[in-house]
Amino acid sequence: MAGLRHEVLDAIANPSMIIEGRYGVLIAVRDILEGKYLVVVYRETHNDGFVITSFTTRQKRFLARRKKLWPV
Repeated sequence: MAGLRHEVLDAIANPSMIIEGRYGVLIAVRDILEGKYLVVVYRETHNDGFVITSFTTRQKRFLARRKKLWPV
């Protein structure tokens, strides 16, 4: 994922959707190829934020089980 640093930051800034994670984390999802998604798990604080992990997947169904925060 080191080679996708700019894509990870862009996924947070311009996600296709944001879903709710556990323990107050947010999950940004961005389409990167047809049927392939970049998933970024991150946390926002009152004036900062940080990335917990990121990965690519073709499995979108596990995302559908979680609460969608944006777009509603």
